[in-house]
Amino acid sequence: MADIADIAQERIDAENIVRMANINRFNTPSRSTCIECDEPIPPKRQALGGVKHCIDCQNALERRR
Repeated sequence: MADIADIAQERIDAENIVRMANINRFNTPSRSTCIECDEPIPPKRQALGGVKHCIDCQNALERRR
């Protein structure tokens, strides 16, 4: 059975994985067109970093999950 220190460490590890993924996403340039429909991605959305889909395709992708 895991003690409180093990549980805390697991949570810290999980949070660090999320943080690293976010750092990598912001350092990755966004596409200028959507990989699904080839529509232009607005500059404000591109500024988020790591964007590959237009808003409509991203919404559809999230609904499928």
